Amino acid sequence: MRALLVVDVQNDFCEGGALAVAGGAAVAHGITDYIRSHAEDYAAIVASRDWHDAGSDNEGHFAAEGVAPDFISTWPVHCVAESPGAQYHPALTLPSDTIHVKKGQGIPSYSMFEGLTDDGSTVEDILREVGVTAVDIVGIATDHCVRATAVDARRAGFDVRVRSNLVAAVDPGSERSALDEMKKAGVSFSE
Repeated sequence: MRALLVVDVQNDFCEGGALAVAGGAAVAHGITDYIRSHAEDYAAIVASRDWHDAGSDNEGHFAAEGVAPDFISTWPVHCVAESPGAQYHPALTLPSDTIHVKKGQGIPSYSMFEGLTDDGSTVEDILREVGVTAVDIVGIATDHCVRATAVDARRAGFDVRVRSNLVAAVDPGSERSALDEMKKAGVSFSE
C-alpha cells in the first residue's frame, strides 16, 4: 500500500511569503490537480506544516533579532503557529480525511517524520497502522524539508518516490546536492 506525503505547502514558503520558494504556488495548484485524479491510489494522505512557536527563536532556528540568517541553519521568522504564513496555501485543496502533522514546535525541524498529529501520533506510526510500505512525496522545498522527509522515510524502511513535477527548491545548487543525497539513500523519482 502507498501513501502520499504532502510536505509544507504553506503560505510562507510560496511567493509573497517570509521564505518564498519560486514555483511554490504552482506546486500547490499541481498537487491539488494531482490529488483530484489520484486520491484513490493512496491508502492515506498525510500533510505537514512547519508550526513554530511565537516569541521564541525555536532553539536557534530563527536568526537572532538584528542578525542576518545564514539560510543553512538559521532562518527569518516563518510559519509561526496560527499565523497566516503557517496556513496551507489557498490553492492546496486536501481531502477531508487527510492526516495533518505539525513539526518544528519550538525546535528546528525539517522532516515530516519529526512531526506529530494533534493527538501525538507520529507519521511512521500512522503509515504502519494502515499497512503502508511505500510513499510518494510532494511539496516544498526539495532541498530542505522534502529531502529530509524522503531520507527519513527510507531510514524507516519505506519505498520512497519523489514526484519531481510536484516539488520546488530554494536553490539550484542545494537542490542538486539534495537530489544526490536522496538518490544515495535509495529514493526514486518520477513525474
